[in-house]
Amino acid sequence: MAEVVASGTPTHFERLGLPRRFALDAAAIERNYLARSRETHPDYHQQSSVAHQRASMEQSAALNDAYATLKQPFRRAEYLLALEGGPTAAEHKAMAPAFLEEMLELRMEIEELRAQPPDSPGRREMEKQLARRNDALVGELGQQFAELEKLPTDDAKRCGVLLQVRQVLNAAKYVQGLLRDLRAD
Repeated sequence: MAEVVASGTPTHFERLGLPRRFALDAAAIERNYLARSRETHPDYHQQSSVAHQRASMEQSAALNDAYATLKQPFRRAEYLLALEGGPTAAEHKAMAPAFLEEMLELRMEIEELRAQPPDSPGRREMEKQLARRNDALVGELGQQFAELEKLPTDDAKRCGVLLQVRQVLNAAKYVQGLLRDLRAD
């Protein structure tokens, strides 16, 4: 179980002034990013000392990284899972055989669909199906993280919830890979 942030280093949530949770409002992420970006952007510190300009550039880069991570639900989930001490994808690779079989069937169907034009009804329907599946996985992550927030930090059930989050993230990678393959020309 990897720790994402060194002790004393602000988390992405702290950098953007947001609560440490999965359920975040996209507009709040954007608003907080823009407000803090104006404070740290190097263009506003051109008349400062070299050390202050360097610090401004570092803060700006860290802020950009925080924004890029938190604005994407799956990246946010990966980051939060690591902060919570959950397993990495390398530490937990197991997937349900039924899920893997379904992904294999979808992959074969996508290979057949790729022979059709990109705007064909079959390809458009498959893209919609995969997008719905992706959205459902985001919803499932939200439920898992909501469950985790209810548990005290020393509750033994947390490990099970963190493992479930990892499984959903692993499933999401499969679905996103299928979607990418469908769109590839």
